[in-house]
Formats: sequence, C-alpha cells, structure tokens
Amino acid sequence: MSSPESLTAGPEAADAERGDAPAPVEGTDPGACPIVDSIEQIGSKWRLVVLHELQDGERRFNELKRATDANSRTLSRVLDDLQELGFVARRLEEDAPVATYYSLTDKGESLSEVFSEIESWAFEWLAECDA
Repeated sequence: MSSPESLTAGPEAADAERGDAPAPVEGTDPGACPIVDSIEQIGSKWRLVVLHELQDGERRFNELKRATDANSRTLSRVLDDLQELGFVARRLEEDAPVATYYSLTDKGESLSEVFSEIESWAFEWLAECDA
C-alpha cells in the first residue's frame, strides 16, 4: 500500500516504494551521475530480468512471462517502460493467433557486455553463484 508521502511525491517515489526503481540520491558526487542515471533506467529487478532474458533474442510475451516468473501486469508494465526508454522494441503479428513479440533495440543490445561483467563479478564475489 502506498504511503501518503508517495501519493504526492510523484511517480518516481511510487516506483521506488514498489522496488521498481531506486530512489533518487541527493548529494551524489557529480562523477557518479552516469551511474546513478543508468541505474534509474535499468536498475529495477524486473527490468534487469527482462533485459537479460531478451539477450537471447526475440521472445513472445508468454515466453517472457514463463522465463521471468513475473505476473502479467508486472511484465506488461516493465515492457512498456523499457519500450518507452528505448531498450525494447515491440512487434505485433496479427495473423491468427495474434502474437506480440519483444526484442532488444541497439540500446538494449549494448547492455550485453554489462551483463557479462556483472556475471563475472558475481561468480567471483557471491558465494551463491559458486554452487
């Protein structure tokens, strides 16, 4: 449930409260600006999961739903956000049966190296990944 502050603080505060995006960081070192701005766009759990799943190529909505374990509402919202931010492209195939496909744009594909680096870091530093 939303707190009274989040109702007046705008959509960013509501996203942060739901865990969809990190809350803005005040007093951040200007040198960290690109990192903070990047995390605000891709840093939610669901955005990262969807972006990672799409690294393997175009997927239908239901394929993404199964692969991510996201509910339909969450996945739809995340895909809309990623499309609006320019990371994901949507393609509608109107032949029977109607299908919606999602794929990464060049901007989304450019994250491939980032995911590789995070994975390497995780295998080195996170015990859960060693198992």
